[in-house]
This record gives sequence, C-alpha cells and structure tokens, in this order.
Amino acid sequence: MDNAPTPNASVPATPTPAPGLLAGKVAFISGAGRGIGAAAARLFAREGARVLLAARTESQLKAVTEEIRAAGGTAAYAVCDLADPAAVRAAVDRAVELYGRLDVAFNNGATVQRPGPMDELPEAEFDHLYAVNLKGVWVSMAAEVAAIRATAGSGSIVNNSSVGSLGGNAELPAYGAMKRAVNSLTESAALTYGPEGIRVNAIAPGLTLTEMVSAWEEQSPGVIDSLAERAPLRRPAAPEEIAEAAAWLASDRASYVTGTVLRVDGGLLA
Repeated sequence: MDNAPTPNASVPATPTPAPGLLAGKVAFISGAGRGIGAAAARLFAREGARVLLAARTESQLKAVTEEIRAAGGTAAYAVCDLADPAAVRAAVDRAVELYGRLDVAFNNGATVQRPGPMDELPEAEFDHLYAVNLKGVWVSMAAEVAAIRATAGSGSIVNNSSVGSLGGNAELPAYGAMKRAVNSLTESAALTYGPEGIRVNAIAPGLTLTEMVSAWEEQSPGVIDSLAERAPLRRPAAPEEIAEAAAWLASDRASYVTGTVLRVDGGLLA
C-alpha cells in the first residue's frame, strides 16, 4: 500500500473570497447624489451590484458615479426629479436599458420641510412634500415592480422612511406624515407583491449627518446635540451606517423579511 503523503496536503487551501452581498444584482437608487443615497450607491457597488443612480443634480450624480467606477464598480446615472412622474419612470427604465434587468431598488430621495408648527407651513410647500416624498415613492414603486416583474422576476424594494414617522412630530409634521404614509405603502406592497417573490421593506433612520440635517441645525442651532443625547448611543448616524441596513434588506440575506419598517435609530425609540 502506498503511504506516501499527498503533495501539499499540509498546506491549507486558499479560501475563496465571499461573494458580495449584492453580487449579480442590478440596483436603482434615488436621491443618490449625496447623503444616504450616495453612501448606498457606493456600498451597493462594492457589494457587487451594477447601480443606476438617480437624483436632480447632475454634477453630484456624475461625481458619485465616477468615484464608483474609479473603485472598480459599475455605475451610471439618470437625472430625475421625483416630483416628475415621467422622469421617474424613465430613470427606472434606464436601469433596464443599460443592464438588462432590475433586481433591487432603494427609494431614498426626499425633500424636507422648514421646521415648525403645521399651521405655519405654506400650502405650496406641503404640496411639494407630497409630490416628492409620497407620490414620488408611489410612482417609483409602481415602475420598479413592473421592471422587476418583466426582467428578474423577483427582487427587493427598500423605501427610506424616518423614525419621525413613528410618532407625533411637532417640528416636522408634514414630513413625518408623508413618511408615515410611505410605511403604509410599504406594508401594502409587501402584501400585494410577496406572492410574486418581490419583497418590500422600509428603513426608519434616526438622526443622520446629512445635508438636510445640517440645514435643520442652521435653522435650529443645537438640534443635533439635543437629538443625539436622546438616543442610547449618544451620537448621530453616519450615512454609511444607514446604507448598511438598506443593503441588507435589499439582499438575499434578508430573504424572509418583508413588510417591515426597520428602525435604524441608535435606540431612540427603545
């Protein structure tokens, strides 16, 4: 019997690199020019997705897209105002035109109101909040469901809500109302499209260091420190931390999660 050792038997095999969380997926991300959307675009691309970025400001979209490409990722962009339904549908269609399918969507884009009591908010500003933060999400989801259904067959949609949607919101009442309606759309869509294999979830970020929050700080000095102190972690989130939650929900690792609104709030509502 030949008892000669197998060559290199004692040398451990080189581990195969783990595939990215979103490897092989095509993802559409709105509000991707800055803040949480830009962080998500970078992260989704690093995790293997081909990404279509959408937002109003072309210079910001171009900068993030070039950054992703320079890091070895695949990205393109479409200029899109969420208040323009035709532009929203065209942007979603652009992802399919470029990459042949749609698997994942992160409806992140939004606008914010001036802080203050609801009776002091101009009606035109309320209407704009509705057009972007609620109708824009509804139009996006309808277009994304159609694209996923026609191409990938199954997939995942993640909506960006807010922890401010989960209770009364004296400072941002209209914003909170629109986000609460997004939670309802999320749950209804999960019931409707789950049988087709399309999962729909939302994240509810707490205080996050974005340009919106910086603008709020300018109008209400001290609000960042005040809100951060209320959370057990005693700090605001970085956009990248919120993006991580969106990426997980979008991925197959969350394959049995649908219809949820996931708080990413540093324990604020614990």
